[in-house]
Amino acid sequence: MALSHAILVCLTERPMSGYDLAKFFDTSIGFFWKATHPQIYRELKKLGEQGHVTSIEEIQSGKPNRIAYSITQSGKDALKEWSREPVALPLIKDDLLVRLQAIEYVDKDALREQVAARLEAHREQLGQYYHIRDVRFSDGQPPAEDLGKLMGLELGIQYEQGWIAWCESVLQRLEKQKS
Repeated sequence: MALSHAILVCLTERPMSGYDLAKFFDTSIGFFWKATHPQIYRELKKLGEQGHVTSIEEIQSGKPNRIAYSITQSGKDALKEWSREPVALPLIKDDLLVRLQAIEYVDKDALREQVAARLEAHREQLGQYYHIRDVRFSDGQPPAEDLGKLMGLELGIQYEQGWIAWCESVLQRLEKQKS
């Protein structure tokens, strides 16, 4: 997937400024597709040149003018075309998992700390996902246009729960080796 597609997906929600888009990105698609704010702005420029987005300058008093971007029909067509492409399995690159491959040669105290830190990070992420679910999907019946968002969120919840269970198991096993 290209960043351009992730941005177009975000703009299907509503018109947004680059700043709004970057903030929205950080709390939605950013959970599974990372991009910096400068990357987003560069991609918006390219999308505009391709005719996939339009922009309107909104005059603001007391602060810089705001440029709001909207997805065009061409952008929607590009999303449809992109959705037909095969989806590749994601590559996993994780230092922690590589360290486990040589567990007899690593500092086990450091490894325990790293697994504990990972556990805490996944607990925090799970809490964020639960919060989003409870606020955005409190009735459990999303409108048709939000069903995909809910399904992605449910996968995120299961993913974090899996990591939490795995980290807890690893810490228990490392603790037994200590004795």
